[in-house]
Amino acid sequence: MVAWLSDRRPDWGRGELLPVVVTEAGSGELLMLAYANREAVEATERTGAAHFWSRSRDELWRKGATSGNVMRMVAMGVDCDADAIVYRVDPAGPACHTGERSCFELSGERIALADLQRIIGERRHADAESSYTARLLAGGARRPAEKVTEEAGELSAAALAGTDEEVVAEAADLLFHAMALLAAREIPLLDVEAELGRRHRAQR
Repeated sequence: MVAWLSDRRPDWGRGELLPVVVTEAGSGELLMLAYANREAVEATERTGAAHFWSRSRDELWRKGATSGNVMRMVAMGVDCDADAIVYRVDPAGPACHTGERSCFELSGERIALADLQRIIGERRHADAESSYTARLLAGGARRPAEKVTEEAGELSAAALAGTDEEVVAEAADLLFHAMALLAAREIPLLDVEAELGRRHRAQR
């Protein structure tokens, strides 16, 4: 049985079909939007695989049934009104039928921290001769920790005497190496976001 994020459940009095927001459990990345009825949610809860209701085919469908890109469920939840559902999943492949990881293009030329976390994870096992990330992580946390100290100093120096462009460049270096340090310690970005959330709530 799949765990629910709280005691609250979907309010089926708000409609036979409710929207389902699907996110990657490790990074929080938005993957896709689909719809589910009570049957789909019960199948998801029972099997541990993401199920939805196809509005075009008017039938129950399990994600990845034909493509193999199944989504293993990590947790389920609802929004504040209980009229939208969230699936937190561990995807076996691309979420989008086009072959893209996500159905949404949210950042354009920018890279969100969740995307950076995924890229670092993919490159840590690459050929060390061709990948800086692989070399950085080859010895565990020591080298990333040293680089965080170095880059923090360079960012401070740029903030005091550099141009805005230099500050941006050094901040990017620091963020990258901080993310690499998290990867070396196998700490997901969501844990950091959760800690920031706890601090925010404590200050209200």
